[in-house]
Amino acid sequence: MNDLRRNALRARREMSRDERANSSSIICRKVFACREFLAAKAIACYLPMEDEVDTLAIIERVWRAKKQIFVPVLISRKEMLFREIHPETTLQRNSFGLWEPQTGEVIQPRNLDLVITPTVAFDESNNRIGMGGGYYDRHFSFLRYRKHWVSPKLIGVAFACQKIEKISPNVWDIPLYKLIDDT
Repeated sequence: MNDLRRNALRARREMSRDERANSSSIICRKVFACREFLAAKAIACYLPMEDEVDTLAIIERVWRAKKQIFVPVLISRKEMLFREIHPETTLQRNSFGLWEPQTGEVIQPRNLDLVITPTVAFDESNNRIGMGGGYYDRHFSFLRYRKHWVSPKLIGVAFACQKIEKISPNVWDIPLYKLIDDT
């Protein structure tokens, strides 16, 4: 798993700034057009690091649509929560260098309609590899026991260069509902 993660991260980092910006724009337009995004009222989305899919356009679109947007906040080495942000929200960097709001309404994971999920690597079966902390898998572990996928719907976003042939998921891994890339 670590080799797959390392190779996908390398592929992502080797993209030029312009390639990342153009591909991020394509991915965001695809997110805007998907029915899950259009129907959602409470949306979670990560604040991007420099080499990730830039999701800021998604966050701004949610604000313009008068929907709620929540971003992840790490509260320990094993736990995270999602806190609402607004255009005037102050952000600070956490110990991993990720931007987080210090204040804002917290939402229970079951009350989210849609989660735009950061993705390091993905395969055709909507399996994903993240950064290795297991935060999303733990936070949304209740989805493992669902009979039907109701909500939230986890939609991964990644560049096509991050796609790998096959991921052998662990029993605790939560698959994505859908993956959106730049192809």
